[in-house]
Amino acid sequence: MSLPMGFLATARIKAALEAQRGHLFCWAPVAMALGIGGYFAIPFEPGGAMLTAAALTVGAGASIYWRSRESWGVFALALALVALGLLLAALRAHSVTAPVLSYRYYGPVEGRIIAIDRSVSDKVRVMLDRVVLARMSPVRTPEKVRISLHWPDPVIVPEPGMRVAATAHLSPPQGPVEPGGFTFQRMAWFKGLGAVGYARTPLLAMPGGGAQADLWIYRQRMALSQEVRDRMGGPEGGVAAAIVSGDRSGIQADTLTNLRASNLAHLLAISGLHMGLLTGVVFALLRFGLALNAHAANHWNTKKIAAIGALIAGAGYLALSGGSVATERAFIMVSVMFVAILLNRRALTLRAVAMAAVIVLVLTPEALIGPGFQMSFAATTALVAVFGALRGRSWRQIPKPVQKVGAVVLSSFVAGLATAPFAAAHFNQIAHYGLLANILSVPMMGAVVMPAAVLAAILWPLGLSGVGLWIMGLGLRWILTVADWVAGLEGAVGKILTPVPSVIPLIALGALFTILWRGRGRVLGVVPMLVAAILWAATDRPTMLISDSGALLGVMTAEGRSVSKARGESFVAGSWLENDGDPADQQTAYARSAAWEQRLRQFDVAGQRIHHATGKRATEGLPDCTGGVWLVSNQPIARDGDCRILDPVALRQTGSIALYADGRVVTAYAQSGDRLWTPKRKTARRTRAAQTASNLDQ
Repeated sequence: MSLPMGFLATARIKAALEAQRGHLFCWAPVAMALGIGGYFAIPFEPGGAMLTAAALTVGAGASIYWRSRESWGVFALALALVALGLLLAALRAHSVTAPVLSYRYYGPVEGRIIAIDRSVSDKVRVMLDRVVLARMSPVRTPEKVRISLHWPDPVIVPEPGMRVAATAHLSPPQGPVEPGGFTFQRMAWFKGLGAVGYARTPLLAMPGGGAQADLWIYRQRMALSQEVRDRMGGPEGGVAAAIVSGDRSGIQADTLTNLRASNLAHLLAISGLHMGLLTGVVFALLRFGLALNAHAANHWNTKKIAAIGALIAGAGYLALSGGSVATERAFIMVSVMFVAILLNRRALTLRAVAMAAVIVLVLTPEALIGPGFQMSFAATTALVAVFGALRGRSWRQIPKPVQKVGAVVLSSFVAGLATAPFAAAHFNQIAHYGLLANILSVPMMGAVVMPAAVLAAILWPLGLSGVGLWIMGLGLRWILTVADWVAGLEGAVGKILTPVPSVIPLIALGALFTILWRGRGRVLGVVPMLVAAILWAATDRPTMLISDSGALLGVMTAEGRSVSKARGESFVAGSWLENDGDPADQQTAYARSAAWEQRLRQFDVAGQRIHHATGKRATEGLPDCTGGVWLVSNQPIARDGDCRILDPVALRQTGSIALYADGRVVTAYAQSGDRLWTPKRKTARRTRAAQTASNLDQ
């Protein structure tokens, strides 16, 4: 007598889940990530009813699992974790609510310096809190603003805690440069950043600054960074400062470019490599030092004492480094490892990686959608999985030196392969010789640079840190030489177009299923990765892009995208070209079309007649509003009739616009939806242009 198909399917599912017993915890951060990713993907802000339903799902799912640990209880718990992820993301987004500038501001800006770094154009940039803006109430004033300093000769040297003032241009955080693109507004929201801009006047010191307690650690970081740069000098001084303090403001632009082109930029991020090397060196030194004392060696548990010392060193490094996502993950990982030593357990497991992911997602859910989280956990998960699979096998027939070289090559290959799709999707490039550069550099980092940094820290109170810094400088000089050489090789960098949003989640889920699932069914993880590859290859780029200011157009030609300005709005133009996977610079892209030389530009794109003009005088020459033509400008357009007007008034309603070859029109704000971080659309005083723009969303 044959059994019903439903019964057989249920039995197989139950058997498959039973085979995962003991390994299900590793799926907890995956389920939470699905909920967090869902929160950021939906085009609306979840309301009270949706959040209440999510909270009830968490409670019900946990209750079902607690009462029944059978297979369906596991599904209930997984659903509860998904709902928990959505709740965490929503609560975090609402908890960081702060005023955002709603218009362009020009005038005096006063505030306290809480961060110093460099912009993409290599200008010194300061972040201010306790902000005061002229003629603006404190309730509407942004809590934090960021200003790039364009004054060539600074009157004062910016320092943390200093209260300063300048005359600055400020604007709200920019929306996506194209529909579906990177959303700076969202990133700024979670940082509490309510306005960004620049100052062409010098900073002036104001009374009320000084050594505030809340900035004590940051002041120590910056002081340490400056001390390292002053003592070491040269490009290696800026890199050393970044490694020991997380401050990258001293790294020269060409140095950073070479490190990225050679896939060595990860050496700047204080992550697992640095934290592991630092705590490992401290652990080894403490254990060796205690072993030299007969009483300690015979009566104390030197291994556990060394583990406690390494934990303290790691915590100090976390505090001094600024606590990025990669550093938090690395510290949690080494903490789990050393706590495992204290508890006489095995240290490096996928459970430890999962625990680190859960902690990071609970504290900062928004980290999930950033490249730091994705690349950091991709590399760590792959390395732990691969070396875990190799653990226990006999390698006695292979000489020790060959084993060590092989471990470096394998780790570089695995980490590079695991992070490659994320790097390509976020940064639109692949370093073709990255494996070679890492093989030549990572051993130097582990054998010379990090031990020398620990030596410098030990000798610092004695005034002899120069010895450690000198050795550290030798290692960094080698690494920078390798980066310069590899970056100069022909074809060192390949450009990749930006995939559709579903590609990265599919790759991540497929890879995680392949690693975490137990049994032959893990091969099914290849399916979503293949689907992602097909979707990436079939990605359709817009035929025309319009910036949210109306000043910049990008039209696809046979040679690639051509942009309407040779300079100005360089960030937008550069982002468009990068998303196309186009290696051309802005001036080259501008030269691809002769139409930009005209005051009135005219195009026929995807069956649409488009007229573009910038400047008040040029706008006056735009044709009549008839025949459904598009009139695009960075100046207000006063026209009535049957056409689409895209001027600053309309573009404030839509954001940037993409027109595809099949005639589809996609606007940035229609795609991103009405979220906490998107500007609220004003419907009162709606003009003809704003009404036309509204029609594009429909």
